[in-house]
Amino acid sequence: MKIRNKGVINLQYVLKPNNRNMQFDPERLKSFIQRIMKDYPYLDANKFYTATLTKLKKDEIPAEELMRAIYMTALEFISIEEPEWTYVASLAFTNKLYKEAAFNRGYKAYPSNPYGSFSILVKRLVEKGIYKNEIIEEFSEQELRELGECINYQADKLFDYIGIKTLQERYLASDYDGKTLELPQERFMMIAISLMLNEGKLLKSDGKPSNMFEAGGRRKRLALIKEAYWALSNLYMTTATPTLANAGKAKGGQLSSCFVDTVNDDLRGIFDSNTDIARLSKMGGGIGVYLGKVRSRGASIRGYHGKSSGIVPWIRQLNNTAVSVDQLGTRKGSIAVYLDIWHRDILAFLDLKLNNGDERMRAHDIFTGVCIPDIFMEAVEKREQFYLFDPHEVREIMGWSLEDFFDEEIGNGTFRKKYEECVNHPMLSRVELPAIDIMKRIMKAQLETGTPYMFYRDTANRANPNKAHGVIYSSNLCVEIMQNMSATNIIQEKLVEIDGEKIIMTLKRPGDFVVCNLASINLGRAVKDNVLKRLIPIMVRMLDNVIDLNCIEVQQAMYTNQKYRAIGLGTSGLHHLLAQMGIMWESEEAIEYNDHLYELIAYLTIKASMELSKEKGSYDLFPGSEWQSSQYFKDREYTTGKHKGKYVSTKEWIELAEDVKRFGIRNGYLLAIAPTGSTSIIAGTTASIDPIYKLLTYQEKTTYKIASPVPELTERTIQYYRKNAFMLDQHTSIRMNATRQRHIDQSQSFNLYVRPDIKAKAFLLLHLDAWKSGLKSTYYVRSQALTVDECDSCQ
Repeated sequence: MKIRNKGVINLQYVLKPNNRNMQFDPERLKSFIQRIMKDYPYLDANKFYTATLTKLKKDEIPAEELMRAIYMTALEFISIEEPEWTYVASLAFTNKLYKEAAFNRGYKAYPSNPYGSFSILVKRLVEKGIYKNEIIEEFSEQELRELGECINYQADKLFDYIGIKTLQERYLASDYDGKTLELPQERFMMIAISLMLNEGKLLKSDGKPSNMFEAGGRRKRLALIKEAYWALSNLYMTTATPTLANAGKAKGGQLSSCFVDTVNDDLRGIFDSNTDIARLSKMGGGIGVYLGKVRSRGASIRGYHGKSSGIVPWIRQLNNTAVSVDQLGTRKGSIAVYLDIWHRDILAFLDLKLNNGDERMRAHDIFTGVCIPDIFMEAVEKREQFYLFDPHEVREIMGWSLEDFFDEEIGNGTFRKKYEECVNHPMLSRVELPAIDIMKRIMKAQLETGTPYMFYRDTANRANPNKAHGVIYSSNLCVEIMQNMSATNIIQEKLVEIDGEKIIMTLKRPGDFVVCNLASINLGRAVKDNVLKRLIPIMVRMLDNVIDLNCIEVQQAMYTNQKYRAIGLGTSGLHHLLAQMGIMWESEEAIEYNDHLYELIAYLTIKASMELSKEKGSYDLFPGSEWQSSQYFKDREYTTGKHKGKYVSTKEWIELAEDVKRFGIRNGYLLAIAPTGSTSIIAGTTASIDPIYKLLTYQEKTTYKIASPVPELTERTIQYYRKNAFMLDQHTSIRMNATRQRHIDQSQSFNLYVRPDIKAKAFLLLHLDAWKSGLKSTYYVRSQALTVDECDSCQ
């Protein structure tokens, strides 16, 4: 590839970072362009060179501005016909990062090895207070050098421009003046080091790692770090945003993505919960809050009737918390609030985010979710009446809480019996409404705001492998986490004396305060390279280690995290994978492929957790769980003759169920599919289980916009991308989601995509289809006329 000379330019000097003027040499520019375009000989290098020169109009410019001209020129050429320009732009931008890091760290970046010494980097960033001191305390100079030798700078070629730009802006370590210090592969290596810090160590009697290594423990740790780095650097997986941003950093926040709290119906419980939420939000956690136990408007307080203001004032307080307790000024906190459909305040709840009406009854910065039992959807379908109750009054008169029950079978169970008792009790007040009218309010809010999320509580609880130990009231911020929940209760306050000082101690009985520990398989790369069997065990180990390494300020969250050891292994890149495989989204083949693929993922994940249990022990509540009884496997027909798996045989499932019964399982919850918006951008794949929006999407800046093509856009794959999310049949997507759900013990962040002109009947049929198909939840309702704000925590 030879670049021809093109006219005369004004540029004479390039200003280097050390204030040295360097004579501009067009031949060096040509040589650089040829180097970054080496893998793309079919792109027009002459056009690229000429267009770059047109941006060099001054007689001297800083070196950074010259490099910016190069990658901005490449970005301008991105099109459906030539999407590969995004990788050319990425290589130019990455070269800029190399030079900045080299200058800031004081080494020479050579094209053959643009990275500096990893061991020196670690020492310097520890000294600067950027990396944790324990890194150099735990690892010898020789070990750091060995790990540094594993860093593969060639893996940076996997990033497209938007991916490397997102990684640099949000996650790479910089000094307090914002100067680049850490490069992409060093971030991945630091994550691997941080998550494997305690591997190879002897365990104490409480199950926590000691400072002593088992025989060969140090080599085992290094081997696991290298394996985790392999998974990360090849973009076979992504960690959740908090882990990606904070692992190894001295002043980073916690590593978990989000949390779910249950609020008690008392003043102290409400305010304590708000404080806990604020403490978690400031460290980057997304929050789900279940308010179904809090009394409704007009309920009694201390026997005085009609005195309660209901849930709206408390939600407005949470709204203020989300806005005021931001995350180091980068973004406001994200809080989702859930309420039962039978709660007497449900209509006011559904109007919370609307843009009209009484502003004193609005909370625009929180997200809403509705907890829906089967009997409500049955009443909607049959156009029957539905009844709303005050949970406080139910407890006072009936002696139990309605939200504590669910239907154990489809069409039959405890919840509907308890609900009928409430309907028929002469002393219990209620509001009677046509169920379809409530559903209309839900759909109206969804089309205007994207929420409420739908949480089908009976389906979720029936599939709960730990139902013997609790109940699932609601979900998290992105509706994919479904774990046992309960409120924290204050037992006693007492005055004690410590070191001669009077101290008030508050004693609490911790509830199940749910913690989400997330990571995602990049299906577009991992399946293509056939690495799932190698990849999933290291991912499960990494997620399990997050539980022990994490330092969460709220103690009941720490307690729950240890008790259940719950993880959420998910996926991104589903549409990317289907396009690679030549499978149309709206096809029976896609539904069947989802079934077999996610069964394989489930099998490998359960097996990896079982193997980890052999090594480290099972989670505390394994006894009595459906993992132990093998009911989990029976309910999904894995161990029966009805099983027709393509990648996993019935015999393999039977053997695994027996191994789980014998050896236990390390993690009480295993699989959950999160949104992966920002991390899938870094991985260069499609988001989560979503279809694409467009063949080309744009990120708009002040003076320009950047095109981002769908992954691997070619003449072969374009036909599988032609229909975007809003053009696809949503009933097919529901079927695909339902097929996957059988293999996922928690849930999925599943969006419904609707056009602005959708008819009410068609919209209602989507919801009925989702519920009947056995979905546990639906996430946003996305309309082309609506933009929704998402939380980055689960991404």
